[in-house]
Amino acid sequence: MAKKKTVTGGQLAVDALVARGVEHVFFISGGHINPIHEGLDRSSVQLISTRHEQAAVFMAEAMGRMTRRPGVAMVTAGPGFTNALTPIANARLANSPLLLIAGVVGLKSCEKLDLQDMVQLPVIEPMVKKALICHNAERIGEFVDMAYRTCMSGRPGPVYLELPVDVLNTAVNVQDARMPHTVPESRVVDFDKARALVEMLGDSRKPVVIAGSGAYYSDAGEDFAEFIEKTGAPAFTATMGRGIIPDTHPLCFESSLIIRPGSSSHAMTNADLIILLGNRISMFYACGDIFNPEARIVQVDILAEEIGRNHSIDLPVISDVREFLRECNRIIEEKGNGEKLRGRFEDWISELREEGEKSRGMARLQSESSSVPIHPARLAKEINDFMDRDDDIVVSDGGDTQVWMGMTRTALRGGHYLDSGIYGCLGVGIPYAFAAKLLYPEKRVLNIIGDGSVGFNFMEFETSIRKGIPIVVVINNDQGWGMIRHSQTIKLGHAIEEGSEIGVVQYQKMVEALGGRGLYVDKPEEIRPALEEAFKSKKTACINVMTDPSVVSPGSLALAMISGYQIDFGAE
Repeated sequence: MAKKKTVTGGQLAVDALVARGVEHVFFISGGHINPIHEGLDRSSVQLISTRHEQAAVFMAEAMGRMTRRPGVAMVTAGPGFTNALTPIANARLANSPLLLIAGVVGLKSCEKLDLQDMVQLPVIEPMVKKALICHNAERIGEFVDMAYRTCMSGRPGPVYLELPVDVLNTAVNVQDARMPHTVPESRVVDFDKARALVEMLGDSRKPVVIAGSGAYYSDAGEDFAEFIEKTGAPAFTATMGRGIIPDTHPLCFESSLIIRPGSSSHAMTNADLIILLGNRISMFYACGDIFNPEARIVQVDILAEEIGRNHSIDLPVISDVREFLRECNRIIEEKGNGEKLRGRFEDWISELREEGEKSRGMARLQSESSSVPIHPARLAKEINDFMDRDDDIVVSDGGDTQVWMGMTRTALRGGHYLDSGIYGCLGVGIPYAFAAKLLYPEKRVLNIIGDGSVGFNFMEFETSIRKGIPIVVVINNDQGWGMIRHSQTIKLGHAIEEGSEIGVVQYQKMVEALGGRGLYVDKPEEIRPALEEAFKSKKTACINVMTDPSVVSPGSLALAMISGYQIDFGAE
């Protein structure tokens, strides 16, 4: 009788990941995940070992955002698991498809005070779409399939899979292993609501259409462009929706961020119809308070529970954004009223362009400043002007730094401008940039990061250098925690030195010591030459730019208000 072929539970996990086309796994090795580590080392999957579990999970999150398929990270038990919690929380609020696989103490060792013993599942369960633990080695492939497809089904998000080490080490007869493979494709569309929306547009004079992350994840870029071109309605983009149509499109009015120079604030406060496409009513819209109270609101989302958060919705639509737009476009074509709609909104488009030019004109005083120390808006503008190819990738990270870049960046392609999102999480920049360069080695990748944020995952410079994945990191160095410093000054009349000041640190020399390229900039005219030199070097590079610590960003004003200080914007 032929001997039955056996494999370990760890190998079943590897086989399931390979079957789903996983190309990269980000991790730090540990005893509780060694059975998977060993199998991955013999597989087609590229292992990326980082210097901190937080960075590994951030890299996987960025990979999920850019590919629209789950990025995969793997951590060991106990401290490896707890180090992964911050990026999991970030992924949950950003709706990033992410699969986190964690080892845990063996079933036979529970409550024995074994190494890194911790009850992990209930800790992470509230933070993810679904938390799974597999106690049966024959079912590991089934659980990987369940976790992977859950990341992508409906609204994307992070999923947690826990595998005890003794289950991973268990020998399994191959014929007894369960290895299902299901690829969900959810394209729900509400046909009646599409017709209702077209009718609402026909009654509107001042509509605004905002495409958010849901539009990006449903791959609705072409259909969104067709919709605004057929209707003539002005478009804005938000969060991961940035770039799904380029900011240079004649009907795109760039970011819907209300503090950004342009016409966003005017549009939100004056529109009579606001159409949200896969876009949550969050702090980015003052939780809905910025909207004209007389405007009718349409919200299209794949998740029913999201519709109506913070604001009453006149037309709630549970639909996939792409399929909903396709139906709207079909109805407009059928009715033959596209030309009538376009003519209806011409005055409104002119009004938005005029208001946008006024706002940008005032902002140019900052972005074109030649002052020393360098104004951070000038730094953001120099980066935006330099990273002008439609396939350039810019990552921003920090408090004030993310605000300045978000107010400035011209988005030309979906998935090519990344920041932490609504969680406001520091430390994403270098891991996100590394993942972007790993995925797109032929593209230019730049991370602008605050001097506070750069301390969180600084040693991923070494990962970038060691792996030969060259990224350019520009530090907006205002010698402190700028957003904290300014919000405290607004509220208290002074900043508390301990906790708001860092001082001058020569970060570029630290990167040079690791084997990278370091550059120091303290004059605005030196910024572009430094960028050119950094990219020309083909090395991982750090450009340490000394910026004005006294400049207050709109983000600092907002933080002061969060902490209870009321600002009178009408005061002289």
